[in-house]
Amino acid sequence: MQRFQQDCIALALQQHRRGRISRRGLLQALAALGAAAAGPARAQAARELVMVNWGGLANEGFGRFYAGPFLAETPGWKVVQDSSGPATGRIRSMVESGRVTWDLCDSSASGANLLGRLGLATKLDYGILDRENVIAPGFALEHGAAPYSFSSVLVYDSAKFPTPPTSWADFWDLKRFPGTRLLRRDAACTLEAALMSLGTPAKDLYPIDRQAGIKRVSELRRNLIFWTNGAESEQLMRTGEAVMGQIWHTRASVLEKESKGRLKFIWNQGILQPGIFVIPKGNPGGEMAQRLLASMLAKPEPQVGLLGLLGNGPTNPKAAALVPEALKRFNPTDPANAPQQVMFNGDWWGEHYQAVNQDYLDAVTG
Repeated sequence: MQRFQQDCIALALQQHRRGRISRRGLLQALAALGAAAAGPARAQAARELVMVNWGGLANEGFGRFYAGPFLAETPGWKVVQDSSGPATGRIRSMVESGRVTWDLCDSSASGANLLGRLGLATKLDYGILDRENVIAPGFALEHGAAPYSFSSVLVYDSAKFPTPPTSWADFWDLKRFPGTRLLRRDAACTLEAALMSLGTPAKDLYPIDRQAGIKRVSELRRNLIFWTNGAESEQLMRTGEAVMGQIWHTRASVLEKESKGRLKFIWNQGILQPGIFVIPKGNPGGEMAQRLLASMLAKPEPQVGLLGLLGNGPTNPKAAALVPEALKRFNPTDPANAPQQVMFNGDWWGEHYQAVNQDYLDAVTG
């Protein structure tokens, strides 16, 4: 899900340009970016942890809401934000070369499972981390844990449909809901939606029936356009090139607010995904990286702050009660929203993504 993290950065910068994030906040982010720029090239100082993200306002958000609370309780340490992008391939190269300079990396459920199977990620110590600090088992994995969440949801133009769609079956119903559809050029989450449109219960989605899912997507070919990044998905809905789509909840939230409710989204049958952090095998900070991740999971207030800044949902069960009323509608893990969704199976995708996604791309672009 690395593209989602990159999209959060682009979205935050867009919100700054529109006056929704302060100049001071942006300057803090740029300052953090400058401090991190030399990260991989320098020798890591003693008592320092390097947290790797995708840049932009993630530097400010992760620095303030993740590193800040940890450092307040851990004198003598510092946390550096490195915005060079923790792609799974880069983590693999670093570990295999024996030149690990990163301690904690913003990754994904599938990435954590893949790195774990290859022996490239550190197994988490749940004597240090507490599984009770996350809302579901899929947010606390053997080789990664999630201090934030996001979702892939159904968005639609309410001006086009007096009777609103309520499910993926409606998304595929071109007779009752005519118009162009929007899907991501990626199999993950797209195939789950396709199978749910066929009536597959959430509990039976995995293992993914790739042939049935791809065939179902192909049925929309004449009424379908694809997006490759979050900004594109938002723009295609805003301009009316698509009347219904599957996009990330962060982008859907922006559309609903800006259109004053004309462009709406539903949580029903959304695909809820954990924002997983991993620790590369042989990280310089050793056990302290686990303690930093434990702090990120344990403190609900900073997670709520991150929801307000970047739109990422909190994962601590105690956070829901702290979310301001105005943000509850846009929080994927709110007690009213989470039960309507399907939990993404990162373990299955971690093993099968490459082959399944290639089959999907061959079918939809061929």
